[in-house]
Amino acid sequence: MAKDLVIVESPAKAKTIEKYLGGSYKVKASMGHLRDLPKSKMGVDIENGFEPQYIPVRDKTELIQELKKDAKSAKTVYLATDPDREGEAISWHLKELLELPDDKARRVTFNEITKKVVTESIQHPRDIDQNLVDAQQARRILDRIVGYTLSPLLWRKVKRGLSAGRVQSVATRMVVDREEEIESFVKEEYWLLDALLSLEAGGSFTARFFGKGEKKQELKSRADVDAIIDATKDRPFTVESVKRGEKQRSPAPPFITSTLQQEASRRLGMTPRRTMSIAQQLYEGVEIAGQGSVGLITYMRTDSLRLSEEAIAAARGYIGERYGSAYLPAQPRRYKTKAGAQDAHEAIRPTDVRLTPELVRKDLTQEQYRLYRLIWGRFTACQMANAVYDNVSVDVVSAGYTFRANYSELKFPGYTAVYEEARDEESDEISSPLPTLSEGERLNLEKMLADQQFTQPPARYTEATLIRAMEEKGIGRPSTYAPTITTITSHDYVVKEGKYLRPTPLGQVVTELMEGHFADIVDLKFTNHMESELDGIEQGKAAWRDVLQEFYGGFHREMEAAEQELDGVRIKVPDVLSDEYCEICGRQLVVKKGKFGQFLACPGFPECSFTKPIVVEMPGKCPKCGSKILKRTSKKGYVFYACERGTDCGFITWDVPTKDFCPACGKTMFKKSGRGALKPFCVNEECVNYVPEEKRGYQKKKTVETEGEEKKPSARKTAAKKSTSRKPAAKSAAKKAPAKKTAKAKDQA
Repeated sequence: MAKDLVIVESPAKAKTIEKYLGGSYKVKASMGHLRDLPKSKMGVDIENGFEPQYIPVRDKTELIQELKKDAKSAKTVYLATDPDREGEAISWHLKELLELPDDKARRVTFNEITKKVVTESIQHPRDIDQNLVDAQQARRILDRIVGYTLSPLLWRKVKRGLSAGRVQSVATRMVVDREEEIESFVKEEYWLLDALLSLEAGGSFTARFFGKGEKKQELKSRADVDAIIDATKDRPFTVESVKRGEKQRSPAPPFITSTLQQEASRRLGMTPRRTMSIAQQLYEGVEIAGQGSVGLITYMRTDSLRLSEEAIAAARGYIGERYGSAYLPAQPRRYKTKAGAQDAHEAIRPTDVRLTPELVRKDLTQEQYRLYRLIWGRFTACQMANAVYDNVSVDVVSAGYTFRANYSELKFPGYTAVYEEARDEESDEISSPLPTLSEGERLNLEKMLADQQFTQPPARYTEATLIRAMEEKGIGRPSTYAPTITTITSHDYVVKEGKYLRPTPLGQVVTELMEGHFADIVDLKFTNHMESELDGIEQGKAAWRDVLQEFYGGFHREMEAAEQELDGVRIKVPDVLSDEYCEICGRQLVVKKGKFGQFLACPGFPECSFTKPIVVEMPGKCPKCGSKILKRTSKKGYVFYACERGTDCGFITWDVPTKDFCPACGKTMFKKSGRGALKPFCVNEECVNYVPEEKRGYQKKKTVETEGEEKKPSARKTAAKKSTSRKPAAKSAAKKAPAKKTAKAKDQA
């Protein structure tokens, strides 16, 4: 008897679903897209109604033939790609490529990969939603037209290798605009004035100047401060009012894609791209002891705050059992999705709230555990009772001026017992316990504390705040946030300094060119409007070819005008000056980027070809001679660490120096390179805490060395050796490697 065929995108997802469906189904992975527009040309026939010219993806011929063979012998082919526009488009491409008749190709979607949802979905298949397919086609063609038209212009007028895109160019502009705000910001002086007050019965507290009576007053100068100090120095301070009450704080709603990326960036230091990669693993399935492959979270590309009644009931049941009825609100919490969001899916949540992070910790990698704990905690907290605080506010008056002190103390933890949202900026308000005070009580002024401050410019964007701003302004959709940030940083339009994003001179030049000649492309309102147009196609309110035609008319005219205005023009990107000078001709060195990263070069090239590596000093000291440790890059682009004295010392290692020192010998400790919180170790062979190389988190593998082959440097080497190729590091035996997955290529910005 022929088996029904189920096609998904990745092997991990296939493995999980096959376990739930049993032996009567054959589950295969398409490994993402099998058909797409060609890379070598635009692949869109603009003159013929924007007809796309799809071709099979290169290097997937064998897989396509296998799927055709399996599809031919199957009674029904279930197309089970991801439940979003692109997943719908992949299913449509599979149907066309495999030449499946309508009655044989059935579409199924899984918002979560659990046995209940998978088996129910298979029993209720549907036709491919052509509106979703058309919306995705329109986005793909729109982005292809913009990218393949503007990018060659940038190559000719600025430099080779550049790109432009409908979303990436707007994101770059947002970073550039923020930098211009910072540069044009004029700081203003203001003062804070605190009164240190004591009670007759003992005890003291600090109150901050508020204003004249009930009217708030800003202190703009030292003269304003001195006037208040002079007016109150010989006058009594009296407690005018003491207000006590309860303040309640509600939990944050469950995660959507943008808030998950923001919180993972703030709390875990994960890039949006890494966050989505780990979330994809949790969604598709992780091997859990005794259960096999289990999908731990619901679909992670969503802008909906909706939760199923079943999930809410499960959460409330768990909370009641684990924390007690006091932690349950009287009614379930339901969150309203913002206008314009695609409410096709639920919010991101655990598939089973009883699979707590601690229960599955031993089966997850460190990154999987930390992200799952974040998702589980946010979901569980969103169905818990408010946190309750005792709040005290005291007003103290002297000479008609009011000084105010506030203090809040947690009375009932509520949802904070599980989860509390991280914040981008901490408050600088004074908050310390207050003594028992009564109205009319006289206080003694111990001293006045004046502090000069200056207003600060808006902060540069972080990855988290840029995603939040893009979401608020309707730029892109959940699937585009992570690839957009990856694109603008990989093309050197934006660089990351610490946690902040700063535009490069290249990004500023390209943005200026785009604003001057393609105002619509980098206009935030226009981009938001195009997203609404795509939503209209999905809802069946607009025809995709009409939307493209409306856009292309204006865009084509802008392109023709730009070609004429820029004829014969070559735009120079300003060099980034360093603090160092050429050792040959004395010119100030500039920062250049090569195949293996940035380096310093003489601006007098080709007359002067002097170059110099950018030296990055690492924490700690050389364990051999005590000199500085420098970060180096080999000729093949691999990073290693070496003593600043070079061959005079000879210390070289692949392991990363840390700021920690061994408690036994006092020498710098190192850690294995890679992501996550990795345990530092001592590399001093004479120390009792010395950790041999084979026990440092990777396994030594015997390799056959050939002439010209590079060899991984060892922390124990005492002689300088030629830098050579990295040995692949194996996973720690204590951790189980996650199932390999192929994340489909989401809408490119």
